[in-house]
Amino acid sequence: MSVVTLQVGQCGNQVNVSTQVNNDYIEEVKQRFFNCPDKPGSVPEARAVMVDMEPKAIAQTCQEAKKSGKWKYPDKQQFYQKRGSGNNWAHGYRIHGPAAEERIMGMIQTEAEKCDNLNGFMTFMSLAGGTGSGVGAYITQCVKDEFPHAFLLNQVVWPYSMGEVIVQNYNAVLTLSHLYQCSDAVLLMENDQLHKICTQLLNIKKIGFRDINKVICHKLMGILLPAITEKYTGYVTSNNLGEMLEHLVPCPDYKLLTVKNIPQMSDISKDFSSYQWHGLLKHLRQMLIANAAMEEGIDWQVKLEESRRSLANTLILRGKDLDDVDMSAFSDPRLYPPWVPADGMLSVYKQQRTFNKYEKCATLVTNNKFPVASLNSVIDKAWNMFSSRAYTHQYVKHGLTEEDFVDSFVMLEQVVASYNNL
Repeated sequence: MSVVTLQVGQCGNQVNVSTQVNNDYIEEVKQRFFNCPDKPGSVPEARAVMVDMEPKAIAQTCQEAKKSGKWKYPDKQQFYQKRGSGNNWAHGYRIHGPAAEERIMGMIQTEAEKCDNLNGFMTFMSLAGGTGSGVGAYITQCVKDEFPHAFLLNQVVWPYSMGEVIVQNYNAVLTLSHLYQCSDAVLLMENDQLHKICTQLLNIKKIGFRDINKVICHKLMGILLPAITEKYTGYVTSNNLGEMLEHLVPCPDYKLLTVKNIPQMSDISKDFSSYQWHGLLKHLRQMLIANAAMEEGIDWQVKLEESRRSLANTLILRGKDLDDVDMSAFSDPRLYPPWVPADGMLSVYKQQRTFNKYEKCATLVTNNKFPVASLNSVIDKAWNMFSSRAYTHQYVKHGLTEEDFVDSFVMLEQVVASYNNL
């Protein structure tokens, strides 16, 4: 499914401590993610614009949301056509994107005008297909041109290493190189890792898109649901988009973010599990050091000195007994390059409300060198195809040139070199 969803955030940078404590958490969530009409009997409407070149995925998604009776996607905030992009990035970027630009940007402008304080945009898109990658990259560029001062985060789904689409590596290289030029950060979700979580942690036998999407949602909500950090006397700052990106991406050469969370288990296992913060954070730190996708099967033999350095980390804790949690292990200077200042290494947000029936849970958003391995693999596979000019004619016929391919390869090679120099 190739759906590009743009979510418009709305939240300020600072709120008074007493006000924050007294605010109802549910209302805060609504303010951040939904518009709430005043009409009697109306339900909250997501701050979202949905784009696909085929109507089926959008119709199904809107229907499921509306069926819940608790919220829905806004009417007339969906753009779709009757024909897809044929897994062709150039078709999406060069043909569908420009043709749909005026209508899509009109919807985005309408949604942005509903905000008292526009904090930024977040797009959800795939890298393998033609619409998610091609149209997604084009609309991202348009959003940055129209709202140059708003923060922009792209959450992208990395294709399976064994392949969903034969030209997926072309699409991924072209998308990432374009996003790197206009986005403030790119949050990576790898299908191979998500599939592994479904199999080994959640014990799902027959895995479908819905299962993968639930894992992604769990990770994203661990980041995006309201939490606070004390930074100023008498004030706290919230985990809004701008606040987090300013910390996580201090340099425009480093924009690749990944997320790790703990615990994650099936609903049946939750009733028989109990955790302490010390154990959770010990495991989460080793997940960072060993680049483990989940807590099961962590390689404890990987030592700190062997880890790939982080440029910055954000830790979000949710649950009980937060006052005395020791997070100093994530501020260890050995985790970071020597030029990163002490106050730029780690930011911490807390929320006493439990999350998704977990008494205690932790989410770590990290900007480090680990995505380079996956990026190198995609670059190598795409280059091997390009050196034989395999399938390039399908892109050329939609206006892409071989020089465009080369420029994308050069761009991503520079990204790899920057991270390798950490």
